[in-house]
Amino acid sequence: MRITLKLIVSLIVVVVFVALISAWFNVRQEKAKLYDEVRSHSALLAESFKESVRHNLETGNNAGLQKLADKFQNQKQLEGVAVYDADGNLISGSSALAPEMLARAPEINALIGAASGADRVYAIGDKKIFLYPLTLTFNETKKARIVLFTNISYIDYDLFKIWKRTLLRLLAQMVLISLVTLLIVRWNLVDPIIQMAEWMKNLRIGDVHGHAPPIKGDIFAPIAKEATTLATNLQAARRAAQNEARLRHKGESLWTPERLKEHIKIKMEGRPLFVVSNREPYMHIKEGKDIRTIIPAGGLVTALDPILKAAGGTWVAHGSGEADFEVTDNKNRIKVPQEEPAYNLRRIPLGKEEEDGYYYGFSNEGIWPLCHIAHIRPIFRREDWKYYYEVNKKFSETVFEEIEGVKEPCVLIQDYHFMLLPGLIKAARPDARVSVFWHIPWPNPETFGICPWQKELIMGLLGADLIGFQTQFYCNNFLDTVDRTIESRIDWEHFSVQKELHTTMVKPFPISVDFQQSGKENKAPAVKPELKSVMKEMGIKADYLGVGVDRIDYTKGMLERVKAVERFLEKYPQYQRKFSFIQLGAPSRTHIPQYHRFLAELHAEVDRVNWKFKAKDWKAIVFVEKHHDRSEITKFYKIADACLVTSLHDGMNLVAKEFVAARDDNSGVLILSRFAGASRELKDALIVNPYDIEQMADAIYYALTMPKTEIEERMGRMRQDLHDNNIYKWAANLIGELVKLRMDDFKLTEV
Repeated sequence: MRITLKLIVSLIVVVVFVALISAWFNVRQEKAKLYDEVRSHSALLAESFKESVRHNLETGNNAGLQKLADKFQNQKQLEGVAVYDADGNLISGSSALAPEMLARAPEINALIGAASGADRVYAIGDKKIFLYPLTLTFNETKKARIVLFTNISYIDYDLFKIWKRTLLRLLAQMVLISLVTLLIVRWNLVDPIIQMAEWMKNLRIGDVHGHAPPIKGDIFAPIAKEATTLATNLQAARRAAQNEARLRHKGESLWTPERLKEHIKIKMEGRPLFVVSNREPYMHIKEGKDIRTIIPAGGLVTALDPILKAAGGTWVAHGSGEADFEVTDNKNRIKVPQEEPAYNLRRIPLGKEEEDGYYYGFSNEGIWPLCHIAHIRPIFRREDWKYYYEVNKKFSETVFEEIEGVKEPCVLIQDYHFMLLPGLIKAARPDARVSVFWHIPWPNPETFGICPWQKELIMGLLGADLIGFQTQFYCNNFLDTVDRTIESRIDWEHFSVQKELHTTMVKPFPISVDFQQSGKENKAPAVKPELKSVMKEMGIKADYLGVGVDRIDYTKGMLERVKAVERFLEKYPQYQRKFSFIQLGAPSRTHIPQYHRFLAELHAEVDRVNWKFKAKDWKAIVFVEKHHDRSEITKFYKIADACLVTSLHDGMNLVAKEFVAARDDNSGVLILSRFAGASRELKDALIVNPYDIEQMADAIYYALTMPKTEIEERMGRMRQDLHDNNIYKWAANLIGELVKLRMDDFKLTEV
């Protein structure tokens, strides 16, 4: 209430001050205007009176002069007229003029002594008199003064009325301001603050569902944003504390962001972590005049962003967003994420030719199909190789800038875009601890031998101290490839390669996700959405739902998935008009002709199947081709009866793990390709051969008819495995192994 009173008083003081200043100027202008009117009227009367006075003075007709003076009295506030000689002696004056008015000789003499038009105002009795003099000459040399006496007392009354109106308006405004202020404060401040206080109380006692506070509007937008972040962090901390207490009771230990942060701090002795990848974790794009931040699709960002948030450091990546360099500093750096800055993002600009040659050409038309057994012929061009080398060198120069002055920096290089980078970094900074994590499969030696620059690529990778793959199988393939490509010493017992006195360790590190990500994302649904409402938003009706989430890529088995849905509806017609499959597809590598052809074929297949099972308010397959944020994807994860991950060949495929992490109700069935690395861990999924359409169709049927208890048991075991082996444990193992390897090397040298 005190604040409201202060606000009202402050507003009233300001309004009164402004009104009084305005009224003062208004009165001043009105006063000047009224005086000008009196002066003009007096001058006009004096001129009209002048010739008659001159004639009477010249003829000595005092009686006529008196008669003339009486004629002009009592005209429009005019009290009268008087005529004085050059010495100030009264010659004649209006009879209505009071003697004391005519007898004010000093004032009149002073007025007469002044120049013509030098008017004066005098208070005479209860009246305020305006004296206007006019000099006239008669008989050629003699002079006289005509003085007009005008009553201007009405001017003060008029000005008083202006002040009175102003004060009355002020009083009305004060009352109105007080009422409006009270209402505004009540509706827009007091009520929202009461709601906010109640929400914070519930948050404190753990009785809040969701993260967003119940306050809206531009005024509270910054508070709501910070409160949402605070709620997210508080609830995440509460869950972490509960998990930690539960695990401590069981004698177990869970890897959390806080634990990883402490682990890295201890292992790296406070030094920052450096990550290098082609894809950046946050992109900035233009929406009209505004710039919006988006998170690119893909498992790499999903996996590594939580690590950098926990550990801090710098992420070096290609800046591919159209507004990326409009928000960075002069070193192309920006703190991310925007709402809670945790680490630096260093963006590297690439020209169109560089991007076409290094990324679309050598990386994705050459290495990508080479490593994925998806029956797409890899294409290698010398000009692409040239750009691949130049971009790797460009990234190495940027990394050198970032790690300058850091003793034994720890650099984590991601994926097939930078096979030359480890060797380039190691050559210039032999003290750097360099690791490579290979997210995609590694083929057998015969397949990799197709690449014309296989030796250069292998030598570049062997510049790393540690190379991590998704599975042991890929580690074996890599060592076989090294053995057949270059002269080196391979230790199969310890899985290491020694080349030119440098040892590279090769180990499997199955990547994972943040198990609690869907629960602590402030945009994630607080409760499980209803299937009917989501289907209504999409304009269809369905009782059962299958979902697929992928980058649009020929290795993901999307065409095979469409055929499997078609075969399922043919084989089990009772599910027609009851089962729909939603495919969320993020556009990817649209500059590559093979991807154009694949996308066109995928659209054609979806249209064909939908036409085959055409119905009024139902579709067999809904293909949504766009970039989706996490909240949208999580919504479909939570309501789907089955998630289909049918990769033809995949290093891991984190969609499978994201789906499991999202199913906190222990429902839903995962249908997983045997050719995805995730199938080695998520053994309670329905493992299928994506080339076997019949098997996949039957798997969909089994997923929809599986007993509830079996679904819960399968999902519970997979969630427990994901809980125990989350992304923080992956990062701790990878970084811990890298630091340990370097320390072991130093010990051996000292001995």
